[in-house]
Parts: sequence; structure tokens; C-alpha cells
Amino acid sequence: MPRRAPVLLLILLGLLGVGAAPLPADAAPPAPSVTAGPEVVRGYVDGHTHLMSYEGFGGEIICGAPFHPEGIEKALRDCPHHEPDGALALFENITTKGSPFGTHDPKGWPTFKYWPNNRTATHQQVYYKWLERSWRAGQRILVNQLVTNRVLCEIYAAARKYPCDEMGSIRLQAKRTYELQDYIDKEYGGPGKGWFRVVRDPVAARKVIQEGKLAVVLGIETSEPFGCRGSQLFPGCTRAQIDKGLDEMRDLGVSSMFLCHKFDNALCGVRFDSGMLGLALNGGNILSSGHNWQAETCKGPVHDNTIPSLFLKPPHCNLNGLTTLGEYMVKGMMKRGMIIELDHMSAKAADRTLTLLEQAGYSGVISGHSWSDDSYAQRIYKLGGMITAMGDSADGFTAQWRRDKASRDPNRLYGYGYGLDANGVATLPNPRPGGDLKYPFTSPFDPSVTMDRLTTGERTWDLNKEGVANYGLVADWMADIANRSGAEIIGDLSLGAEVYLRMWEQPQP
Repeated sequence: MPRRAPVLLLILLGLLGVGAAPLPADAAPPAPSVTAGPEVVRGYVDGHTHLMSYEGFGGEIICGAPFHPEGIEKALRDCPHHEPDGALALFENITTKGSPFGTHDPKGWPTFKYWPNNRTATHQQVYYKWLERSWRAGQRILVNQLVTNRVLCEIYAAARKYPCDEMGSIRLQAKRTYELQDYIDKEYGGPGKGWFRVVRDPVAARKVIQEGKLAVVLGIETSEPFGCRGSQLFPGCTRAQIDKGLDEMRDLGVSSMFLCHKFDNALCGVRFDSGMLGLALNGGNILSSGHNWQAETCKGPVHDNTIPSLFLKPPHCNLNGLTTLGEYMVKGMMKRGMIIELDHMSAKAADRTLTLLEQAGYSGVISGHSWSDDSYAQRIYKLGGMITAMGDSADGFTAQWRRDKASRDPNRLYGYGYGLDANGVATLPNPRPGGDLKYPFTSPFDPSVTMDRLTTGERTWDLNKEGVANYGLVADWMADIANRSGAEIIGDLSLGAEVYLRMWEQPQP
């Protein structure tokens, strides 16, 4: 048993996926989105964040919740097994310190001495009042990815509340999302009156945005959707299970979905993680799919990430692409008008998926958080799809925007967004070196909105010193991007909501 411990720790590490105080509830909501015409909505987009992942991975990996019926003191509290000093917070220590050993102050509300901060991957990053602050600054779409991982859940058994079945966790997280909508409705006067609205189709989303509210799209990011673990030769699911699963998820309100996440499965091969992280994830791949990652030296310019190998010359490509069942699922998603998430697919799988979409003239495709080869950007844009880049400090994010925009289709309206991956066992943007955002600031998306430093409880945060320590500092981050990079990028971010809707609502096959 002791000899297995290093392997388990490596797998744990690999599964990383690795301002004014909030206005009172009775404050007047911001004006509806400024429009350049009757059909164009404006507002910025987060294409990839995890509001409810605290209920994923067995329920004790992400500590704290985005809301609690009994209030903030119950929502923003650390995991019980982190008490009294964080010494038993194994996953937190591995992900932040690279070692199972470490301590932290587990106290959340009201002091927040340790968390949230932009480096901790296991503490709540999206309390609903922090998200509200971003909405007030101009955010109009949030893709809430329902996420979990069976292998991580089973390995981290000492702190598990729920069974490890992935689809059971997805259902629970969807339920919590609707509960949050109801909670905010009560705060704002009753059903339908809150600013947080789950939408099931682009018509509903456009209406919500025109009302100046936040359209919340449900997505799924798992390694074994519908039980489709295994491989092409030994699949864990059937066509009938895929059809039943897609129908159930559409009935639940899910509109966007990954075919694979961290491990090869019966639908597609994955885009490798590199270095020691890749080595660790290969261990998880064996537990999930039954085989090692299988790589070859790439034959063209598109490639996956390089993995440790004594015998194989880089760049590396996953031998596994889109399987026959994977093609069936892509076509099933198109039939149901769902958005296909391209990130995490191997280069081979992404290429085949794009080919199927091109053959069908299907626009509903997105690269949501910078986990697809840049070479595919032109094909995504030509289809009418969208790219939302992983969060980075203002300068790094701007550089990625320039690279992506260079591949745009000049015949289509261009809009951009970010995929923050908050609560995705991920870190958030670092403070920019030489950060000089001045407080209070005016939102670059709505000149009627002015914000000072974010304060919650006894804690006040400053973007210049702490980066995006939680979702409440997204508004500050947007202002910093505007100050550093100017009107063009803000214009493209402002059109993010419109372009996302056009991607979703164009004629389907």
C-alpha cells in the first residue's frame, strides 16, 4: 500500500484540469444592454466556468458554495476535513504547493485571510454576489459547465459525500443551478424577477439579455458522459444510451457539451496534458479507459501536447480520434441543436468533428478555454463558431485575442470572450506586473456603473495586488484590459453576447 501512494498523489495532481461592496438587493438593476440596432445585444461572455462544482468529485474537493439558504456564513466556509489548520487538506496542498504537506487558515467568512485567492484551486471562487458584480459591470452570458470526474472521486475517498457516478453528479449540479435561480428570484421580489436566468435556447437567451439580465447556459464537462468510458474496441455505452442521455440532458436544460475531458473514452481521444502532469493523467487514463495514452509523432502542423517519452520524437499526437460512437454523438447533438465543445479533444478527434460540422454547415461549435490547437481557429470562425480564451492577466489575454482575431472570418461579425474556468480546480489570472488600475473605476461596458475595490465581510481585494482573487474581480480585470489595450478589444468583448447567440441560433441541419 505505501508503494502506491506516490502514484495516487501523481494522479491527484494530474486531475487539476491543472471595487464597491455588492449592491443591496433592492438597488435598481442596470439598464438593458445598449444596442446598435433592434437585433444586436451587447455584453461580455464567460464561455467556461463551474458554478456548482462544489457538488462534483464526491462533494468535498471544492470547499464553499455559491449560495446557501441560510446565508453567506454557511456558504463561504471551508471543508470540514481542512480543520483546524489545513494540514489534512491533501488536495489543496498538492495543487498549491506540489506536496501533500502544508497548512492554511481555513476560516472563510468573514475574515478570508487565506481564501479566496487566485492560486487556490479548491476554494469557492464564484459566490453569487461576486458574480452579480460582474453582471452589473456588463456580463450577459455565463456558460455553467457541470463537471465531475469519477476517478478523482474514487481516489479521494476520505472526503466523499456522494457516489462517484458522473451523470448522477451532473443531475445534482443542474438542480443546484435552478435552486440558485430561485434564491436570487426571492431576493429580487419573486419568480422571474431575478437577474440570473437559466436559458434553454437562443431565443430565450436573447430575450433575457435584452432585459439586461444574465443568460446562464448549462454545459457538461466530464470524462465519462452517459457511462461512455472505455475505448472504441471496448465501449462502455451504446447508441441507445447516447440517445437516451442526450434527450434527458436537453430536458434538463443542457445546451452545450464535451465528448471527452481528461481521459480517452468510447467517444474520442483527448488532447494530452504535458510533462509530469501528463504522466499523472496517464495513470488516470488507465483507470478510466483501460489503456495507456497512445501517441505518435505528428505528421502535420496540428498537434497535441508533448508527453514524457524516451522513444517518441515530438510533437506528439494521440492515435485515438473520434470513434464511431463519437460521430454518432456529434450528429445527435446537431440534431438536438446543441453546442459542441471542441476543447479537450485530441487533434485527430477535433479535425474529424470539424469536418462533420463543415459537411452539415453547422455553426454550433466553441473552443471555450484555450484547450484546442490554435490551427483550428480559422475553421471554427468560418463555421460561425466562437472562441473564448482562458483567463490571463490583461497583457497575456490581449495577446491571445490578437492571435485568435487574426484567424477571423471577415464575412462575419466578430466577438470575443473569456473562459475563466473558475471552480474548475483551476487558478485565476495573476496580478499584472506593474498593475496600475485606479479605484474607483468606470465599467468600460456601461459608463453609468462605477465600482471601488470589492469588499466582502472584513476583506477588501485589489486587482493590482491579488489578481482575480474571485469572480467579483472580473469587473476590475475587464477595466484593466480596457486601460491597457484600448477600445478595439472592449468592442469585441462587448459583441461577445451577440456572436455567441448567432453561433447558437444559425439554421441547424
